[in-house]
Amino acid sequence: MSGHAGIASTLEAVVRVLRAAYDPADFNGAVLDFQVYVSDDFTHPMEQGVSLFLYRIYPNGAVRAPQGRLLPDGRRQRNKLPLDLHFLATAWARKASLQHEIAGWMMRVLEDNTVLTADLLNAPRPGVFQPDETVALTHTDLSVEDTFRIWDTVIDHSYQLSVPYVARTVEIESPRLQGWGQVQERVFAPGTLVAP
Repeated sequence: MSGHAGIASTLEAVVRVLRAAYDPADFNGAVLDFQVYVSDDFTHPMEQGVSLFLYRIYPNGAVRAPQGRLLPDGRRQRNKLPLDLHFLATAWARKASLQHEIAGWMMRVLEDNTVLTADLLNAPRPGVFQPDETVALTHTDLSVEDTFRIWDTVIDHSYQLSVPYVARTVEIESPRLQGWGQVQERVFAPGTLVAP
């Protein structure tokens, strides 16, 4: 039930997972960078590390319009918007051997952290996710044709070793309330009984 910042917070949480697991000793002292990229960043990419590039956002077809949150005053928010975030995790290095090491390490770290908790999701911006919320992280399929289309048209750069992932289900809350007003309760007060 995150707000509109839920998409950005989810990708930043994945970056935090990778940063927290990173130990330079695992890469012979190599310094790695971890960033969320937009297409312009690919024109001057990092020397070595991992970038995340959000290339597609789809409504989650398995979760149909989850009911909005019930507020303390009894009013209810409009239905949540469940989204799946598709992104490429790209390993960067000048040497193929280091690039392959980074890719294997990245995949292992993300496989070990398939559930992003609210504490982690709220680290970049507190209060975006409710305390009981989680986001599932898994690798996904992307055809070779689609992969190269992304690199050719969206990124306009030569291909780098990338792995497609999806973050399911980021539920975006509406700040608006459902369309009906409050129901008035009956109020009983003592009175005088009038004889017929």
